[in-house]
Amino acid sequence: MYWYKPLRKYILVTGGLLLLGFGFACKPEIKETGAALKYFDLKEFFKADSARLAKLNPTITKTVSHNGDSQTKKLKIANWGQEFNLFTSSDINKPAWKDSYDVDSKANFHGFHTFFRAKSPELKTREIEIIEDRNGKISKIRITNYVHNILYHTDETLTYIPGEYYLIVKNQEIKVMGHNGYVIKGVFN
Repeated sequence: MYWYKPLRKYILVTGGLLLLGFGFACKPEIKETGAALKYFDLKEFFKADSARLAKLNPTITKTVSHNGDSQTKKLKIANWGQEFNLFTSSDINKPAWKDSYDVDSKANFHGFHTFFRAKSPELKTREIEIIEDRNGKISKIRITNYVHNILYHTDETLTYIPGEYYLIVKNQEIKVMGHNGYVIKGVFN
């Protein structure tokens, strides 16, 4: 019986650790839901709209300009998620930023107008404007991004009016290379 006590202790400790490990392994994945988010969920909105547009497969007239030189084509977008990447990368629902934006909402006869404004100049996404109709349907999203450091500064204005167009206006000033201006506009036909 000398070996019984240490073996019993070993079995209890090992069994406890196995159960604890099993408990963590079987724990369901925790996902952020729209209800848990503090600010408007840009990622979810554009994910849903990308799926909707993929089903519709609309033809758009897309104009791309770089420093005044532009090119226009009618085309179908193969990957709407990629097309809206700049919009989704402006999402402000990060745990570290939970108190980093002021929210200003106004209701009027037409619906709701909400602004999310950065409290700190270090944040890339400076402002998000969301306009909803009275039924809660998004009629416009406008995002202003700004990055500034010793080597360059970039400002972007991203506008999306569902069913009408999306517009990306980007200006960069790079110390060694100078100014670059980009405009991308996709108009739904």
